Amino acid sequence: MAEHPENYEDVTVYGLDDDMEERLLLAHNECTFIWSNKEGWPVGVIMSYVWHDGCFWLTASSQRARISAVRRDPRVCVVVTSTGTSLPRNMTVTWKGTCEILDDQATKDWFYPALAEAIMGGKGKRAEAFRDFLDSPRRVILKVVPTQRIGYDGTKMGQATTEWMKSRASSAE
Repeated sequence: MAEHPENYEDVTVYGLDDDMEERLLLAHNECTFIWSNKEGWPVGVIMSYVWHDGCFWLTASSQRARISAVRRDPRVCVVVTSTGTSLPRNMTVTWKGTCEILDDQATKDWFYPALAEAIMGGKGKRAEAFRDFLDSPRRVILKVVPTQRIGYDGTKMGQATTEWMKSRASSAE
């Protein structure tokens, strides 16, 4: 555990460990997807994703504004938190990356069932119906290849703060 500083000016010492990040990315199926619009403003929406082969995989209809924005500028950002998972709260990872837009059948053939399973929690009739629902004429797949990471583990900060407060209280006695 890193020594706790006198304040929270630098929280980089509470980074998210690689193994916990992998658990987080596999435990969740929802992220904030962020891109830049024509005016250069960052815009984000909550989207479902699949973490596969070190990339984030998402989908949207090609007439969505985010698709034309990504075609114009493939630099995007994906944010995932532990909220809503069985993992400890206050964990987050942000990835900058480049986004490819795919519409080939081979990608659709593996991705639609994977997303349906992630969202529907199984391979039953509901998952099959959802998979079929996804397979629409204008739908594309977004593949975000991560390039730079910011990870944060609030449990580390909480533990360090508790230890720091105890040591300050005992030294004040």
